[in-house]
Amino acid sequence: MALSRDPQKQDLLSDPDLDLMMANGGVLAQEGPQTFVDAREEGGNRDGSGSAARGSASGRKTGWVSRGLVLIIIAAAAAGGYKYWSRIGASTTPVAAAVRMIPVEAAVAATADVPVYFGGLGTVQAFNTVNVKTRVDGQIQTVAFTEGQKVKRGDLLVQIDPRPYKATYDQAVAKKAQDEAQLGNAKLDLDRYTQLAKSNFSTRQQLDTQTALVAQLTAAIRADTGAIDAAKIQLDYTSIVSPIDGVAGIRQVDIGNIVHASDATGIVVVTQLQPISIVFTLPEEERQQVADAMAAGPVTVTALARDGTTELDRGNVLLIDNQIDQGAGTMRLKATFPNAKNALWPGQFVNMRLLLKTQQNVLTIPSAAVNRGPAGFYAYVVKPDSTVDMRGIKVGQDINDITVVEEGLTAGERVVTGGQYRLQPGAHVAVNPPKSATTAAAATMASTAEKVTQ
Repeated sequence: MALSRDPQKQDLLSDPDLDLMMANGGVLAQEGPQTFVDAREEGGNRDGSGSAARGSASGRKTGWVSRGLVLIIIAAAAAGGYKYWSRIGASTTPVAAAVRMIPVEAAVAATADVPVYFGGLGTVQAFNTVNVKTRVDGQIQTVAFTEGQKVKRGDLLVQIDPRPYKATYDQAVAKKAQDEAQLGNAKLDLDRYTQLAKSNFSTRQQLDTQTALVAQLTAAIRADTGAIDAAKIQLDYTSIVSPIDGVAGIRQVDIGNIVHASDATGIVVVTQLQPISIVFTLPEEERQQVADAMAAGPVTVTALARDGTTELDRGNVLLIDNQIDQGAGTMRLKATFPNAKNALWPGQFVNMRLLLKTQQNVLTIPSAAVNRGPAGFYAYVVKPDSTVDMRGIKVGQDINDITVVEEGLTAGERVVTGGQYRLQPGAHVAVNPPKSATTAAAATMASTAEKVTQ
């Protein structure tokens, strides 16, 4: 459309407001600059001022244009914002849908053979402990052992000066020989008096006296034999030997010390370590079950380190104590272990795991799938449509990261083992390749069964 050649209209066409309106895509820009000029002139004529009052018309024109310009800018911004956010919403819709697929780890509930254990705390006790003391008085001549040495029954530990006791023994032997010689002579005299009495050449009194003397000397010889034995025992006591197989402890005496049979302090403590015993406690409610298991056969018990996983040794329950601790409500049991590797040491605290029985073909899941809520235990079950269901379950024993499920699940169902904190019932999940609970359970239970068999 051709623009007017009027100078006044040319000034209007060069107005900066017109440039801004056309740049923002206003409605007047679409109809052309001439329309804008005509509108400006019409506005001025309605005010009744005419072209002669140029100053007043210019002021009113500027207010009108400013208000119109603000409205047009707001409309253009709203239109542009709508288009922008429409594009952003369209581009982010697939991303939001992808975020709702929560990645999780899952495992398959499966059946397995699971051992049933009772656990308690125990203290290792030596099978035999001997505080070796002297039984005679004397000076120590020799210490024949090293502290911490393994000793056998009969090995010499300490030698006490034997000379006084050897002299006593020799005296007893000599006294017996003297009495035996007198007895021989008395017997000969008795034979003579017996023969003379038959011919009435000796009195009856002489015969009776000689008979009594023979009996007296015979008794004296028996007493001499006892004295010799006593002296021999005292002499043997000067050689102090180990009464059991075990380990010698810290030596309490040194060479040259005078020791007495009445001393309260011993010479050394010898402890038997193979086999060894452990005394442990269990709740009194479990007594009958343990007793029934012992009646059926040997009950295996495992000694574990303080971490609860490291196996120290395996043995059998020896007995249940005949009294229950009323204050603690527990019973004491004693078990015996071969301790071939000396992994158990007297005074050591250990965790005890008693194998009561083995449950056959029970449902198991990884312990990581078990969650605790206000209503009890539950697990997230992955349904075929890749959504999860929060399922209440009843759990049994938990051993080696495998939990027995008594109610709430069936074999073959998938349970979430990782990422549960982001889940809620009905959430969509992207499951990683499942790990069967049978794999872990079978390996653990097979290992346990093999050890129990051994």
